[in-house]
Amino acid sequence: METLLTVPDLADATELSCDVLVVGGGTAGTMAALTAAERGANVLLLEKAHVRHSGALAMGMDGVNNAVVPGRAEPDDYVAEITRANDGLVDQSTVRQTATRGFAMVRRLESYGVKFEKDEHGEYAVRQVHRSGSYVLPMPEGKDVKKVLYRQLRRREMRERIRIENRVMPVRVLTRPEDGRAVGAAGFHTRTGEFVVVRAGAVVLATGACGRLGLPASGYLYGTYENPTNAGDGYAMAYHAGAALTGIECFQINPLIKDYNGPACAYVANPFGGYQVNRHGERFVESDYWSGQMMAEFAAELASDRGPVYLKLSHLPEETVGAVESILHTTERPTRGTFHANRGHDYRTHDIEMHISEIGLCGGHSASGVRVDSRARTTVPRLYAAGDLASVPHNYMIGAFVFGDLAGEDASRYRAYEGELDPAQLAAAHELVYRPLRHPDGPPQPQVEFKLRRFVNDYVSPPKTGARLSLAVEAFTRMSEEIAGMGARTPHELMRCAEVSFIRDCAEMAARASLARTESRWGLYHERLDHPERDDTAWLHHLDLRKSPSGAMEFTARPVEPYVVPVPGFAPPGGPERHIGEVAPVPVATAGPRDAAPAARATDAPNTGGADAGASGEGTAGEAPQPRLLRLLSLVEDSPDLAALDPYLADPDPAVRSAAVTVLGETAPAGTGPALAARLRDGSPRVRAAAAAALRELVEVLPAEPVLGAGLREALGVPDAAVRAAALDVLRALRLGDAPLYAAALADGVVDVRVRAVRALVAVDAVAELAVAAGDPAREVRVAVARGLAAVRDAAPEPLLPLLGDGDPLVRGAALASLADTGCPPECAATAEAALADAAWQVRAGAATALRAAPAGVAVPGLAGALADPNADVRKAAVLSLLAHRGEPAARTALAGASGDADADVRAYAARAAAPVASGAR
Repeated sequence: METLLTVPDLADATELSCDVLVVGGGTAGTMAALTAAERGANVLLLEKAHVRHSGALAMGMDGVNNAVVPGRAEPDDYVAEITRANDGLVDQSTVRQTATRGFAMVRRLESYGVKFEKDEHGEYAVRQVHRSGSYVLPMPEGKDVKKVLYRQLRRREMRERIRIENRVMPVRVLTRPEDGRAVGAAGFHTRTGEFVVVRAGAVVLATGACGRLGLPASGYLYGTYENPTNAGDGYAMAYHAGAALTGIECFQINPLIKDYNGPACAYVANPFGGYQVNRHGERFVESDYWSGQMMAEFAAELASDRGPVYLKLSHLPEETVGAVESILHTTERPTRGTFHANRGHDYRTHDIEMHISEIGLCGGHSASGVRVDSRARTTVPRLYAAGDLASVPHNYMIGAFVFGDLAGEDASRYRAYEGELDPAQLAAAHELVYRPLRHPDGPPQPQVEFKLRRFVNDYVSPPKTGARLSLAVEAFTRMSEEIAGMGARTPHELMRCAEVSFIRDCAEMAARASLARTESRWGLYHERLDHPERDDTAWLHHLDLRKSPSGAMEFTARPVEPYVVPVPGFAPPGGPERHIGEVAPVPVATAGPRDAAPAARATDAPNTGGADAGASGEGTAGEAPQPRLLRLLSLVEDSPDLAALDPYLADPDPAVRSAAVTVLGETAPAGTGPALAARLRDGSPRVRAAAAAALRELVEVLPAEPVLGAGLREALGVPDAAVRAAALDVLRALRLGDAPLYAAALADGVVDVRVRAVRALVAVDAVAELAVAAGDPAREVRVAVARGLAAVRDAAPEPLLPLLGDGDPLVRGAALASLADTGCPPECAATAEAALADAAWQVRAGAATALRAAPAGVAVPGLAGALADPNADVRKAAVLSLLAHRGEPAARTALAGASGDADADVRAYAARAAAPVASGAR
């Protein structure tokens, strides 16, 4: 017979104490804990799952959307871009923190072992995805980010300062009644059910977005775009602690793969040549890619006869598709490849059908969150918020790290609270956690949550109206009693029931905030059909909400702070805050007045709908674990040194050796590099693969010592091509090889190895050896040479000349495009001009790119003619090159004509002729 969990006595609570309490072990939380500990605070990190696997970073990240790398982008440009994307409603001082501190954070993460894409010379390979600047930094091997962070948390010196309590879920922040400051938290253990109380000098909330708000089209509760464990915990805790939240009416809505709640990843595909199109293959997005206006355009296209909408990849060559697959199918959503395979779809033959995600609340991808200042402080003293929970618009991963760092730094000043904890707050938290145990046969959590989130879809999802939002408020108020009546029998079910209460709080916040803002703003994020216009006069204000002393939700319109970076088109009005108070719902009990006959529909009513508005480990399953493996795995938490691992690295069983290599990669003790290099020569393919993966993962933190170089050189003779490729990559990254070594690898029988040898030769500026590789029989190698000759120091056009006449169009196109960086003298310009008539569009696009560096007198006439090319990518390349020549009247005339092009990208770039090029754009 099942033994029911009983309600524990409040007096039996487990009590913990710390200087800094961090709630949430994801992106921002781990950084807050590390920084606070480095500054001398005793830190307690609470995570309702397990820190090793928790948060939005759990399966990795494929790129950084907002890397302001010196020389590639300027902080002011980034601040202005985010201001425009958020329709002027930003606190620029917070955005500027990400802009100015983000690069240092990239370097810090890199010192931990996180890898960002770099070119052959070790420079960051920042890409331009947005039309106004280069901010996207790919992470092709970003699947290891969380592992790297966990390794930092478990360093010996950090373990002395950071206590991690996994499976503990706070439900309320505790405050001191005398002054309202945060003094701890109350929650419970999600495996044992014990009640847990924490005293703290300061509290950092880093619980992520409210991803489980709207219901996915699939109907699956956990099939959300955002990490489904992020149920709005921090939003609710901050609200009940008295903190102000802001922008809650600005929803997160994203483009995603149809029937698969993962991003289509245009950020990844765009630098490779992929892009969004309608069913006719036309690019249609007029706005830049940061904003809700883009989602409005996306929704309109999807609802029109030009839908469905796709991420187009099928036009790309095999090697490019393979590179995209290697990223998209191994990071962020590893099930993506399986999903496509089960449908019989392949990027070579099928473009990716896209749709629109359910709504959510997220500062990192829109603007909804807890109000914070430039030090991550909330309006409650000693309470901080960071990451997707904090309202720092479009802050993404780097912003989460930055604000986690800021919160940890500021919070580290405080020491553990030793006063009395408020009994009333403890009792309320205890009741919230355990009330489902009092009626275990009550409605189960999945049913109640489904009903709640269906109401969100019915009444809160855009386009919004006052009537539907009022029905939502009524439904969410009514459901408070249903949620209080949910039943549970286990600690896990208690966790899910508590999450439903958080979702309900967030749903009510979203509905009431959307009612309060009587205008439309942020495109699809807040489209009010009954208030269709943006009203900067009344509403260029933040809309703050907080819990009043009476327990009601009340609102304040807060003026936008004066801009640090002026942005044309937006002028914050300043002035005092405007107290709005509670928001009165629209009467919805009856359809019109009860005692009057229906009135005729007004014929002169303003059009608030219409087409535009409405469209918008390691062993085999079943195999008993081996004792040696168990002993090995037990060592991980103690960060073993190499001597402790040596017996396992030499174990006769390949499974044990492979696991030992994995542990070596997770703990990285002194001597790791040479030990891994030795395993590249292991007799087991499994062990060699693990060693190659670990070397690539740790390449940023391994010392470039001669003994490691010697081991990697020996590995170049291993018959396993994957090992030789990995050895070349690590030799190049650590600057442990030379031109003769890399040139010898050009004779390798495997194309991928030769391509990596080319990259290595670029890193040492070996132009003569690269010229030899220009005769390689493989197209992929010759394309790599063509691109590499533009990346060497002191690049010149002469070595490219043989490739300009190559028999393969992709090689010719790459060689022509490289002339834009090497220089395009008159003889090369003549070749490029003639290539504008080539049969292959890739060659024509390369020729148009080359003319960017040619003399204007030669380039502009040819580029103007290329604006009539039938291929949109050729026309886009021509427009971008004409922008470089826009000092010429003929170039400006041609660009003016291109502003009416059928392709949205061509039109958008042509329109930039009227303004200076952003300093970060390339």
